[in-house]
Amino acid sequence: MAIRNRLKIIPWAILIFALFISCSSLSTQKGFYDPINADLLEGEYDSAVVKLENARENNKFADKDRFLYYLDAGLANYYAANFDSSNAKLTQAENSAEELFTRSISRAALSYVINDNVLEYPGEDYEVLYTNIFKALNYLAMDNAEDAFVEVRRANLKLELLEQKYVDLAQQFQKTADEDTVLSGLKYEAPDVRFNNDAFARYLGMHLYASRGDYDNARIAYDYLVNAFQSQPDVYDFPMPDVKYYSENGYILSVVALSGRAPVKEALNLRLRTDKDLNLVQILYDGPDSSDTEYGHLPVPVSEDYYFKFAIPMLIERPSQIDRVFVKINGEVAGQLQLIEDIGKVSRETYEARKTLMYIRTLARAIVKGLFAHKAKEKADTGGLGGWLKKAAIDVGTDILENADLRCSRLLPNRIYVSDLELEPGVYDITFEFVDSEGNIVASKSVEGYRVLENGLNLVQAFSLR
Repeated sequence: MAIRNRLKIIPWAILIFALFISCSSLSTQKGFYDPINADLLEGEYDSAVVKLENARENNKFADKDRFLYYLDAGLANYYAANFDSSNAKLTQAENSAEELFTRSISRAALSYVINDNVLEYPGEDYEVLYTNIFKALNYLAMDNAEDAFVEVRRANLKLELLEQKYVDLAQQFQKTADEDTVLSGLKYEAPDVRFNNDAFARYLGMHLYASRGDYDNARIAYDYLVNAFQSQPDVYDFPMPDVKYYSENGYILSVVALSGRAPVKEALNLRLRTDKDLNLVQILYDGPDSSDTEYGHLPVPVSEDYYFKFAIPMLIERPSQIDRVFVKINGEVAGQLQLIEDIGKVSRETYEARKTLMYIRTLARAIVKGLFAHKAKEKADTGGLGGWLKKAAIDVGTDILENADLRCSRLLPNRIYVSDLELEPGVYDITFEFVDSEGNIVASKSVEGYRVLENGLNLVQAFSLR
């Protein structure tokens, strides 16, 4: 009899082990980015491209994560000055984002059962936006102003349509909620999208118009740029840079510098407590110092009092050594570049629009799985080691299934600086100096023999991700 009881225990022990080793398919893989980011920080851009492609070949990017691969491969190739390859990848990223977003609406119910990591990743709104902006920068680096213009217009159009996107999402959610016992009673209204005008895209458009001699439309683009700062103070909470697209005394050389690394998603672990008497779901911080501090609550009818964990993604800043950027012309300081875009703030603002819906879905999933686990443990509690292993397997399985979806681009820069210099036509040596808060030069890039033209666009780019 003892041997028979031990044999009954073995499958549950195997299940616990299998749950541990299978968790990688249900959680975000991101450790392989560490050596890639290390290369980018050291300026080893070709090596970063190779490592990213090796990660793809070693199945670090599943097919459901293809948007992410295309985007980060496009960015890595941009840094390595492989502009054609970069645009090929970014085009694939943009196309897959459109395809995957449409499919994600109809497949979102699957994540109630497991977690968002099993779904195809269509990209965050800011990630999709910057596919076009970086394609424009690639085309400008290849002296292809016409195609750069197309990408700038596409970026502006996406932002104009963003609010309607969330209206459609709200309608789809409400239709699902009305048919779902867990979501019943919850209401989700489309949020006010407070970001619909990108200053850097307007800046590029302004100069592209001016390079054609179309100063009327350049002025309109400038007015849109001004409006971006005036109407979106949560995103542009810094002074608007002094930009110019025309000079009576010379010609404009536009210098653009990118620095740092954009925020990334990390998990915020929470606990969910239900109160059947109050018909309330309370969300608490989970951690040694949290003391059950409330994160939020929702009025949801519940039949029992339960207490279990779940996790949501949140955007976390990454440190940068770079405090400001200077430009030198022929060895002499010509000025300090001014901030025009904080990608971190753009990412937070666009993420905010989607966050509420994502949290509601995560909460609903946590309730379903928590109730299931509670009932399953009651049934599995047969006493002895066998009963303990069964309950442990249920606890382990529930915890492993509830992983926050931390997928995001880890190669986007964080800040964009610009300066418009008035110069006579001629050949110049241009140097960018990326400086820390104490005035030390962190990185520099030189562009020797750049020819400022009388006709056309004069624009130079540089970056440091440190």
